[in-house]
Amino acid sequence: MSIFSIFTLLGGLAFFMFGMNLLSSSLEKMAGGKLEKLLKKVTDNPLKGFLAGAIITIAIQSSSATTVMLVGFVNSGIMNLAQTVSVIFGADVGTTLTAWILSLTGIKGNGNIFLELLKPANFSMIFAFIGLLLFMSEKTQKQRDLGTMGLGFAILMTGMTMMSNSMAPLADMPQFAEMMTIFNNPLIGVLIGTVLTGIIQGSAATIGILQGLSMTGQISFGMAVPIIMGANIGTCMTAILSAFGVNRKAKRVAAVHVAIKVVGTVLWLVVFYGLNMFIHFEFLNHPATTFNIAIFHTIFNLINTAVLFWFQGLFVKLAYKIFPDTEEEQELFLDERLMVTPGIALAEVHNSMDKMIYKAKNNLEDATGMLMNGYDKDKFESVQKNEKKIDGYEDHIGAYLLKLTTTQHLSEEDKMKATRILQGIGEFERLADHASYMSKSSNEMAEKNISFSHDAQLELNHLLSACRESYSNTIEAYESGNIEVARTIEPLQSVIRFMCNTFRDSHIQRLADGTCTATQGFVFNDILYSCERIADHSMNIAAIVLRTSSENTNSAKYMHDIKLRKDPENKKLYEDYYNKYMV
Repeated sequence: MSIFSIFTLLGGLAFFMFGMNLLSSSLEKMAGGKLEKLLKKVTDNPLKGFLAGAIITIAIQSSSATTVMLVGFVNSGIMNLAQTVSVIFGADVGTTLTAWILSLTGIKGNGNIFLELLKPANFSMIFAFIGLLLFMSEKTQKQRDLGTMGLGFAILMTGMTMMSNSMAPLADMPQFAEMMTIFNNPLIGVLIGTVLTGIIQGSAATIGILQGLSMTGQISFGMAVPIIMGANIGTCMTAILSAFGVNRKAKRVAAVHVAIKVVGTVLWLVVFYGLNMFIHFEFLNHPATTFNIAIFHTIFNLINTAVLFWFQGLFVKLAYKIFPDTEEEQELFLDERLMVTPGIALAEVHNSMDKMIYKAKNNLEDATGMLMNGYDKDKFESVQKNEKKIDGYEDHIGAYLLKLTTTQHLSEEDKMKATRILQGIGEFERLADHASYMSKSSNEMAEKNISFSHDAQLELNHLLSACRESYSNTIEAYESGNIEVARTIEPLQSVIRFMCNTFRDSHIQRLADGTCTATQGFVFNDILYSCERIADHSMNIAAIVLRTSSENTNSAKYMHDIKLRKDPENKKLYEDYYNKYMV
């Protein structure tokens, strides 16, 4: 084996790893939020979780990527630990498909055109050509992703062929045959498989290298078995690395993954070689082929899953023993590792946005409730506490989205979603700000023993009721994308502004009459200002819904027309709201 064969081997490994990464990343982009939606449907049903794990791993061709995804989901709060265990088992089975695809390199065509076409070295070139055409067409992002997928598969198979060809001279080297005998020791084989997989962070790559070596004819089945088992442990390295910098809930996912792999490998090493001491498996001396390596890899994972699948609860308990609960768990954390799949990352951002909106709505309800029904110290403290959390949500979501949009390639649909969220978080944070201001007004009234006159309180109750409908409709429109509800916001905003101007004049008159004091006047005006701003920010959110809706082709003209009262429906809504809330 010459130095050039070594260069070819290293180059083939580089092509293999790059092709696998390219194939996996393009598959993830095409799947996008569908993977996240699939995992969301996984409840406490282990069978559903198993199937989801297998399907996702087959789709993205990487059990390590699936596990990293699970770490991110648990870290972000979308899944709990118990739901991930069955998914991990499914991923272990799903990853065996890669070995079967790679096993096609061992096909002997013998001049048969159909068998020759089954060889990856041949049909992958067709994938490469079609992939290049799709990639260069640039018509849609989906076509480019399909093209990248074809190119990635072709590069992967080219790398596999290069590795196989570079190893061919080893078949005639007696030194190589002597060196390989060391792998007859199961413990050394497991260690080599573990270390190699840990370094290259992919059991599929280790199996691919093993299949390439098997084509020299110098690898016996007895040498291959422990390496395959070791690769099973080595694949944990990616999960271990992904657990750095995440909360304890996510670390438990990595702990479960490691436990399943280590327990499974140790168990079957003992069982397999224990039986061999009595039965003496003859096939261990036979040469390993690409096919029987794929067969054993599949059987090993299937049997391992079939046995350990029923002990999921024990693995969960073990993870909690390793990483016990602490008093404080981070409430908001968007995992940057999910950015490699923008659709999933955006879905996680949307989940965090929902939490932010929920807190903002609760603050608004508590603040308006205190002004209408009387001060409540617990509600006041809750509003102030939530206000700080909402500020944190805005900062964290905004920073995460900016990084996502500047470092990852997003589809047009994902760009629209990101824009909608970026515009929305600021508006909802401002709504929460004014809820905080109104709660402080209520607190000030309680501390200074201030109360409004009957007329002032009546006006205030009508205005706050209108504000409640305004932000409630706004939240409904934003979360559901309901265009009809969004169109009700501007007429109501106009009524609220009219009410604020009218009530401000009324209050000035009450001040002049001596019915109200200057101190009452300052507090009353502060509340009017917050109501105006709540209505304004509600209308801004409604405009976001209209602008980002596929149903609304000309939102700018629509907003222009309703402000000029040109829209008959809008005029009718204005009159209805005026009659409903104006004293």
